[in-house]
Amino acid sequence: MTENGEDAALTRRPATPDLRLASDAPGEAPPLDTRGEMRAPLEDEGPELPRDRNQAILEAAKQVGAVLKRGGHLFALAGSVAVHAHGGSGNLQHDVDFCVLPEDAEAVAATLREAGLTVYTPPEDWLIKSSCFGQDVDIIFQLAHRPVSTEMLRRAQELPVESVRMPVLAPTDLLAGLVAAFSEHHCDFGAVLPIARALREKVDWERVRRETGDEPMPAAFFFLLERLNVI
Repeated sequence: MTENGEDAALTRRPATPDLRLASDAPGEAPPLDTRGEMRAPLEDEGPELPRDRNQAILEAAKQVGAVLKRGGHLFALAGSVAVHAHGGSGNLQHDVDFCVLPEDAEAVAATLREAGLTVYTPPEDWLIKSSCFGQDVDIIFQLAHRPVSTEMLRRAQELPVESVRMPVLAPTDLLAGLVAAFSEHHCDFGAVLPIARALREKVDWERVRRETGDEPMPAAFFFLLERLNVI
């Protein structure tokens, strides 16, 4: 991993065209080509990945989660796919998010490259990026300007993402990260409100309030949650 976005495209190890990330068993997801993208299946390989974007994101989460599990990394699924795993909306966002420890970022990048995925460092210094089945995958080691901690990852719950079980960030940590990120420049309450409604009974709201402090935008969001009887 490079710093400040220099040499953004990291060199990856060559992969075989028929690499399957999760399994080589018949009937699993289609293999990747050398760019980490789906290639057209052969006639006896069964149907290609569904074109539905939500399903494609779920497939990417499953495959990358399986790679990280096999690599023995401490990690947790985050973002909209984590919300879905906890029983929230199946209308997913534009990418897949995983949390890892800052000190593990290089090892995680190496594991992804060994699986045939391209890994690169964006200008932001709190994540690295990859892609799987044409979907963006963010490997995050800082949430709302706070480093991902061992304690946070140990609180993750092992849940199924369709057929693959993996650690999923706990609902309280999910909401704490979303609420702490609110600022004058980022205050899309409309995106977080449905998540708060869906997970409200699973969240320790007092802890979220303590961790987000008395910043204006988080305080305004709590006011909205109270007025709407979400909490």
